[in-house]
Amino acid sequence: MAQGLETIDWSAPWLADWREPGLALAKLVQEQGLSCAAALNQSDHAQVRFVPQSSLPAGEAYEAFIFRTGRCPTRDGLHDFFNGLCWLRFPLVKRRLNQLHVAQIERTGIAPVRGPARDALTVFDENAAFLRAPDALWDALVNKDWQRVFGALRPLWRKAQLVLFGHALLEKLVHPRKSITAHVYRVHPATNSIADMDTWVAADLSAEKLASKPFAHLPVLGVPLWWQGNADLAFYADAAVFRPPK
Repeated sequence: MAQGLETIDWSAPWLADWREPGLALAKLVQEQGLSCAAALNQSDHAQVRFVPQSSLPAGEAYEAFIFRTGRCPTRDGLHDFFNGLCWLRFPLVKRRLNQLHVAQIERTGIAPVRGPARDALTVFDENAAFLRAPDALWDALVNKDWQRVFGALRPLWRKAQLVLFGHALLEKLVHPRKSITAHVYRVHPATNSIADMDTWVAADLSAEKLASKPFAHLPVLGVPLWWQGNADLAFYADAAVFRPPK
């Protein structure tokens, strides 16, 4: 049985978009003693079949195996639990990332140095967050103008939607600390529904765009109402976390 799921605080604001499916699946693991793979396979939204990590043949790349078989090797633990949850919540994005990974593997092979496209794909998969926001807020975030992002423009966060996506990011936030930073990808779905966001991001992703590093950096506990201490602007004066632009 997976360890660590009991430490997830599903009331945390950054888990709002994950709470309903995540809590239900965590209960299957904790109360029925299922493996992460078995619990994830209970969902009607599964686009892949989750299998034990031992199903991955020696020498075959993880992404290539998923592409070839439609099965996702899954270990028991927080990291793979959140990865499986991402497959359920954002199936089109996860499938598109898998396609892009395999295309890069076919082009360059498995090398010690991945190259900019595969590096960016990995960063996206592990640590991305999606932000639907007014231009002024996005521009200030890109420029790391923290006092503007969280001071003068603070009211604009009420018009923004931030959804965490990366499974490593979600895992880190089980034990939140101020320095946890997301790679933010700007999105423009027609509505604020997760399904529309999934469709829009999947259509927008390309290896070329990701290789250009189209990310803004956001220490996520700085988001208004996400952490008690950030109501005071002094919270953002910590240059070790809210770093100035280069």
